[in-house]
Amino acid sequence: MGNANRINRVLRPLLLVLGLAAAGPALAIDLDQAKRDGLVGETMEGYLAPVSDTPAADVVALVEDVNARRRAEYRRIAEQNGLELSQVEALAAKKAIEKTSAGGWVRVNGDWRRK
Repeated sequence: MGNANRINRVLRPLLLVLGLAAAGPALAIDLDQAKRDGLVGETMEGYLAPVSDTPAADVVALVEDVNARRRAEYRRIAEQNGLELSQVEALAAKKAIEKTSAGGWVRVNGDWRRK
């Protein structure tokens, strides 16, 4: 009985994580495609944003999903390393902008620019 309880304690969180991971692909558009299509870009705050002032609902859903995941990970990293959330966001923004492909969109000081 002890082993069964231990297995259940491990399986429940794994199933939850797998369920959340499976929910990502259900979005109508994926992040790489949205970036290639110029629908979303990176910001100096470490988060994704729609490039258009009137984005489609699937783009908004993608941005919200990605940003929620990023925010959770940034918080985890900040807590684990004794940093402020804003410090992690700034470092993440720098990395994300560096990784943005040529032609990708980056928002700097409120203005969208192609890299």
